[in-house]
Amino acid sequence: MKTRITELLGIQHPIIQGGMHYVGFAELAAAVSNAGGLGIITGLTQKTPQDLAREIQRCQRMTDRPFGVNLTFLPMITSPDYAGYIQALIDGGVKIVETAGRNPQVYLPQLRAAGVKVIHKCTSVRHARKAQDIGCDAVSVDGFECGGHPGEDDIPNMILLPRAAEELSIPFVASGGMANARSLVAALALGADGINMGTRFIATQEAPVHENVKQAILAATELDTRLVMRPLRNTERVMNNAAVERLLEKEAALGKSIKIEDIIEEVAGVYPRIMMNGDMDAGAWSCGMVAGLIHDIPTCRDLIQGIMTEAEALIRDRLIGLLD
Repeated sequence: MKTRITELLGIQHPIIQGGMHYVGFAELAAAVSNAGGLGIITGLTQKTPQDLAREIQRCQRMTDRPFGVNLTFLPMITSPDYAGYIQALIDGGVKIVETAGRNPQVYLPQLRAAGVKVIHKCTSVRHARKAQDIGCDAVSVDGFECGGHPGEDDIPNMILLPRAAEELSIPFVASGGMANARSLVAALALGADGINMGTRFIATQEAPVHENVKQAILAATELDTRLVMRPLRNTERVMNNAAVERLLEKEAALGKSIKIEDIIEEVAGVYPRIMMNGDMDAGAWSCGMVAGLIHDIPTCRDLIQGIMTEAEALIRDRLIGLLD
């Protein structure tokens, strides 16, 4: 299957693995790329630019296909060395970067000079248009269903994707609620050029996370995520657990007076304990509503090949068949 996104990125299938904290290591990125998709290393999971450089080298030993690096630009008390991370990926020969969070415009000259393609994650059409205007090569349009930060507009993909198709001329992929062949075919029908899957790739054999995490996704339904940090206008969709229930109780009690310091123990520094140690109640961790569509833990190759085979059947047999 050829789309604008496969042509832009030089990949076989229009499937991208989202950048996920303490999930997007070389093992997963290489497995996705070897299966014909685009694997992504999560840059800020690596503590320094030097660590990222080593992770890129590890990935290159596992695959000779394109893979990317995710960089999320977020307001922090101590800002990461973003310029250093960007130089590390450029020096490592990475040609695709997935940016998220703040506007990446200040870093685009450095990236474009090195021939790096930029995919910016957006949760609204206005942000997607801005990404297009500043020169991003593609965007990932994240609907309200997505795990992690869905923005503050609460627009689901059935509306957001066709709106993006109306407004954008650059390629875009659908993110949020993407898990299977139906997701891909629907996203293509709504105007997208491919899909970005996060939560679905956590529940794969190559995902380097604790088995407890994968089993939690399998056990969950579409009703088992919660939205936290809404009063702070930093909304995040997470898997429900004891820590999330405590967090929500604090939000209800403190209302608009809540500060990040009030919930810091539920949201700060918890990912290593959850993803690596399997302590499922250690804190809040990003998970999409798509957990309700995840019922197995395949290899990345089996997952991607299955999606593509079934997607072709859906298009040829069901959709074209409806015209007959």
